Amino acid sequence: MDIIKKYFPELSENQLQQFDQLMKLYHEWNKKINVISRKDIDNLEVNHLLHSLSIVKFVRFMPLTTVMDVGTGGGLPGLPLAIYFPEVKFHLVDRVGKKLRVAQDIAEQAGLTNVSFQHGDVLEVKGKFDFVVSRAVMPLGDMLKLVRRFISPDSHNAVPNGLISLKGGDLEAELSRYKKNVLVDEISTYFKEDFFKTKKIVYYPI
Repeated sequence: MDIIKKYFPELSENQLQQFDQLMKLYHEWNKKINVISRKDIDNLEVNHLLHSLSIVKFVRFMPLTTVMDVGTGGGLPGLPLAIYFPEVKFHLVDRVGKKLRVAQDIAEQAGLTNVSFQHGDVLEVKGKFDFVVSRAVMPLGDMLKLVRRFISPDSHNAVPNGLISLKGGDLEAELSRYKKNVLVDEISTYFKEDFFKTKKIVYYPI
């Protein structure tokens, strides 16, 4: 947990213990189910947990903010964010039941009480959220079509409500038609590990 502690020295002992549990539980589960690429599980702290926490550097969610994580898989970025923001409500959605059950078990064992789960298509979700987050789930245009309806018109964060996606690589073609609205934030400005050289936060206000 040294790298997370380096970038987030404000974390409490309880939060650090929860991150430590996440590390252990993901390793345990990955022996049974391929939640995280077997080639990548040894890079869990940087490539998955720290990557998820890059959203913290972009926006500090206010208490009672509501966030939906679309295509969460085994709980990323939702679970690391739920640890960092214990007063924010997270709703994790995925079509793959076995991965979502892993995320639910990890959340329970880590003592997270600010997370809910839904198995199925995102279009089955009811309610409004301040933000939707995702991690390399689908192109921005496709995601916007799915999630616009879920964004609440009432904004109370420093950043207006909208979609926050973690992406990598060359995004020029994907984002070209959205240049007037989209904001691209280079994660390498926050974290110096090589993994983040091509990683970006893509934000679209709604």
